[in-house]
Amino acid sequence: MPIPKRIPFTKEMKQTYTVLIPMMLPIHFELLKNVFNHEGYHMVLLTSDGPNIVQEGLKYVHNDTCYPALLVIGQFIDALNSGKYDLDRTALIITQTGGGCRASNYIHLLRKALRKAGYGDIPVISLNPSGLEKNPGFKLTLPLIRKLLACLVYGDALMLLQNQVKPYEVNPGESQALVDRWVKTLSHQISAGEGKSLKELKANVEAIVKDFSEVLVNRVPKVKVGVVGEIYIKYSRLGNNNLEAFLASQDCEVNVPGLMGFMLFKCDNRLEDIKLYGGSKAKYALVNFLMNYLLKTEQVLIDAVKPYPQFTPPGSYLHVKELVKGVIGYGNKMGEGWLLTGEMLELIESGYPNIVCTQPFGCLPNHICGKGMIRKIKSLHEDANIVPIDYDPSATKVNQENRIKLMLSVAKEELQERLKGSAQEKPAAAPQKKEPAAAR
Repeated sequence: MPIPKRIPFTKEMKQTYTVLIPMMLPIHFELLKNVFNHEGYHMVLLTSDGPNIVQEGLKYVHNDTCYPALLVIGQFIDALNSGKYDLDRTALIITQTGGGCRASNYIHLLRKALRKAGYGDIPVISLNPSGLEKNPGFKLTLPLIRKLLACLVYGDALMLLQNQVKPYEVNPGESQALVDRWVKTLSHQISAGEGKSLKELKANVEAIVKDFSEVLVNRVPKVKVGVVGEIYIKYSRLGNNNLEAFLASQDCEVNVPGLMGFMLFKCDNRLEDIKLYGGSKAKYALVNFLMNYLLKTEQVLIDAVKPYPQFTPPGSYLHVKELVKGVIGYGNKMGEGWLLTGEMLELIESGYPNIVCTQPFGCLPNHICGKGMIRKIKSLHEDANIVPIDYDPSATKVNQENRIKLMLSVAKEELQERLKGSAQEKPAAAPQKKEPAAAR
């Protein structure tokens, strides 16, 4: 049976079509959506969730398919079925990595599912930096890429700081209000052609950190939990059954490594591929330039957070890469690859020894570099308390949360032991001498 012809996204479509974006990172994707809309597109971020998303995915995708693909496809088809959009003027957009991970093929699975669901005429845009698929009406220009990269830094900053402030805020909702205000401010700036240079990035990020440092907090000791795993399941509330909210309900502080590390990892892999397998000097120079630029933008956030002792800055990519030396080979670069192992090591080093390793069931790279590395990590760090959690259509939320609760029960016991030890070691306060009246 011949493969149906791909429907391109034309220049005319750019003017009249609504483009649907699947949700992954709320803060980051809201900023990215606003950037694209300022560029002349009309993009809508899908926020739908619930069991119907899984059911729609299962109708049109095999149940052994990568769970993130099933969810993204289910979310798209649920949106098309909703009646909210003019199906003659609607397009979809999805990332295409170009690597060996199954994520490269999501776009083909999506088109197949759309044909089965009766939506075969809806264009699907491939968001990729590699030129895998080209559309006349959608182009990633250098100015646009620069804006998108700035949004990633801002998204990482807001996510990092909100996670470190929200569990302790005296006035509930204050950190979320700050996030909303800054998303609005930054969107306006980028729309005006500002906020994307390194100088502007530095000023904005420093202002963001200062604002969060002024939120009234009560820093009572809490269990600190890191979240790692396959990129979609790690970040998406739909994919991980709202894991962060659950951890918050268990009185935990959560640390989720940002997106810049993953971007640097993918860029670094391109350099290694050219070194190993060959490639043009011009391509190597371009990728190397991008790598250095990303490292500079990453450092902006680290430098802005460091002066504030109440906050834990993110680990630098180069430091994370150094941590895995002798633990796992750099050749493990499928999916999240060695970066997943590195993020666990960096979290433990930063004071987050309790880790939830999220993974789609059947994800081979994740099982090797995540679950498969737990024993090695524990041999290096006795305090490491790691639980791997599988997510798939048949996995129940109750079972997942019960396994996490078991991990947290160990973490809470260790926290109480530390607090008890600190109290015993603390010397008794010397009695205060009453000042003579003349001195007062």
